[in-house]
Amino acid sequence: MNLNYYYWYFQSVIPKKICDDILKYGKEKQKSLALTGSLNKRNLLKDPLSKKEIKDLKKIRNSEVVWLNDKWIYDQIHPYVNQANRDAGWNFQWDYSESCQFTHYAKGQYYGWHCDSMKQPYNNPENINFHNKIRKLSVTCSLSDPSEYEGGELEFNFNDPGFSKKDNIKKCKEILPRGSIVVFPSFVWHRVCPVKKGTRYSLVVWNLGYPYR
Repeated sequence: MNLNYYYWYFQSVIPKKICDDILKYGKEKQKSLALTGSLNKRNLLKDPLSKKEIKDLKKIRNSEVVWLNDKWIYDQIHPYVNQANRDAGWNFQWDYSESCQFTHYAKGQYYGWHCDSMKQPYNNPENINFHNKIRKLSVTCSLSDPSEYEGGELEFNFNDPGFSKKDNIKKCKEILPRGSIVVFPSFVWHRVCPVKKGTRYSLVVWNLGYPYR
């Protein structure tokens, strides 16, 4: 799919108090190891990860997350999803958001190249909000002030990074200011570079709709 814009950003739009509230709320909850792919469907209470699985996972992704699904948080994010979708000219149809991922990146933690889209729509007949839908628009909101950490940059690659040159990598410096938001199609490749110092907190939201036609 050819796009005029691969991401759309809003600088410092979430008020400081709201960022503080989300941080406080997220930190009060129990963190869990961030998973990828089929591991997300696994019941870790009944079938915990082996040492090898954890080691293999951390080659791809090393961070900790908390899941939030409170209306007051979505109310802050959704207007910017709609505006970006319109102003960037994507005009994707979407109608539901997954739980918000409150993400904690400490020193040395990162998330390698990946895209948020899926090969097949969700197959969940018992939940009409998910069933037969795909991720269309991804959102990252910066909750930390850039003075609180080093590294941890969000980077985009507008081609499959397995087949493209380093020149295609774009650092998303626009969302460094606290309270900034970036919205992008979920099929766009991106990564979070290793944090070198301090802690980076972010909020990630995936927005769903029926497959493209």
